[in-house]
Amino acid sequence: MKLVFGFVCALFYSFMSFGQITQWTDINYANDSLEGHKLDIYLPDGGQTEYKVVVLIYGSAWFANNMKQMAFQAMGKPLLDGGFAVVSINHRSSGDAKFPAQINDVKAAVRFIRAHADEYRLDTSFIGITGFSSGGHLSSLAGTTNGVKVYKVGDTEMDIEGNVGDCTSFSSRVDAVVDWFGPIDMTRMENCATTKGADSPEATLIGGTPAEHMGVLTLLNPMTYIDEKDPKFLVIHGDADTVVPHCQSVFFKDALSAKGRLEEFITVPQGQHGPITFNEQTFKKMTEFFRKQAAMDLCPANITLVPHIRPGSKKNPPQKQFYTLY
Repeated sequence: MKLVFGFVCALFYSFMSFGQITQWTDINYANDSLEGHKLDIYLPDGGQTEYKVVVLIYGSAWFANNMKQMAFQAMGKPLLDGGFAVVSINHRSSGDAKFPAQINDVKAAVRFIRAHADEYRLDTSFIGITGFSSGGHLSSLAGTTNGVKVYKVGDTEMDIEGNVGDCTSFSSRVDAVVDWFGPIDMTRMENCATTKGADSPEATLIGGTPAEHMGVLTLLNPMTYIDEKDPKFLVIHGDADTVVPHCQSVFFKDALSAKGRLEEFITVPQGQHGPITFNEQTFKKMTEFFRKQAAMDLCPANITLVPHIRPGSKKNPPQKQFYTLY
């Protein structure tokens, strides 16, 4: 699948200055040598002994295994200002391994966070998770598969939890999810009605033509697993998204609402696949949602969202970012 690149300076806040934050980078959470099994940890400059956690997952159409830094640049600052430790993770790409390797990796990273909380000053009484595009899909899947180990649909059975890493005795549970325009139901990705073809990102992810692997698509779908015990969700999607149709989030919010798991669904007018959808108001919504779910005050004194930087500003020239299909 051809990658789509672009200047997306309008997507992001300016995250060039983070102050005196504490950080650890390129920690391998699986005790192996894979790039896709690394994570970075960032702590706010808040003087606390430990911080509640939000995990970040990048979007890449599942094609990338090394974009954790980009995810932090995109979303890290509002969460740090909100008082959270931010853990930005890599996962194996669809070229490295087929599904469910990607969700196995996400769960391994969460287990690692719990196992090593004391080393990195992490308060694992709350672990939220968020991601955009394919990262939104994986974040959502992590949320709806809390406690799910092996799951079977018809003749298709998959190990959703996996056994990646050395921390398998720890829980992979997450406590709240923010889904930014993630693809959810791959059986309805084409015109909100049917599957895409053999050249689609999801075909690479599952290793075959989507229409011929409906059981796998069902297991790939976060809606398959929703129940009343799942964490609360905030779902955000632009109504002008031409990469992941807005209807994907409509399907998801309806399913979450039916089980009482939807906190809020935000449709961003004229929001695209990143541009306009990422903005000061939606980042504030994300941070406030996580603070509410973590039983923290909604308006911390130290939260100062960095102003939006417009393209072509002389003071703040555009930053080049690379983006791929969902």
